[in-house]
Amino acid sequence: MAKLTKKQKTWAVDANKLYGVDEAIKLAKDNATSKFDETIEVALNLGVDPRHADQMVRGVVTLPKGTGKTVRVGVFARGAKADEAKAAGADVVGAEDLMETIQGGTIDFDRCIATPDMMGVVGRLGKVLGPKGLMPNPKLGTVTMDVAAAVKAAKGGQVEYRVEKAGIIHSGIGKASFAAEDLRANFDALVDAVVKAKPSGAKGKYVKKVAISSSMGPGIKIDTAEVASA
Repeated sequence: MAKLTKKQKTWAVDANKLYGVDEAIKLAKDNATSKFDETIEVALNLGVDPRHADQMVRGVVTLPKGTGKTVRVGVFARGAKADEAKAAGADVVGAEDLMETIQGGTIDFDRCIATPDMMGVVGRLGKVLGPKGLMPNPKLGTVTMDVAAAVKAAKGGQVEYRVEKAGIIHSGIGKASFAAEDLRANFDALVDAVVKAKPSGAKGKYVKKVAISSSMGPGIKIDTAEVASA
């Protein structure tokens, strides 16, 4: 058995216990002792097999208390729509020129939005943007004529979630410096969105396990009986 580090010895978490949501959030905050402001992360283990199209769980949710992160937004648009995007606070705006920049290896944004007429250009970047989860998608509201609203949503606490191969969704819900009640509000918003996104192909128990942790802290198991509609 590996020796515990000095930091691990300070963790007051019972690995075998299921905690209530509020207690788990408090423990996650208490165990975030790094010199930087750690992200509080949630892991949801779902009863789905994402290899089947009818069991894919993916969407966007606006965290009511924000993410605590500065999100850089890139927009593919021309003319008046490009001007709209800039006015709404987009960090990078362009068309073919932006495509060439990305093809050259520079991706200077965390979220990507495009107007529908630009998808011919964006489509050429599928092999670059796709693996990074940056490909604009109409279902996620990132292919839209209302670029101003999409930019503001991306900047204002909207996060994407997507189930991984093992059936797990990982998402940050804020920073350790957030008030516990703000983290709870964000936790509830995320879980509610994931529960509502339950695919028709999912059989049996949908939310199997839930855990919360800080970036460098221990995983704290949450009693799924406390999770809305799980």
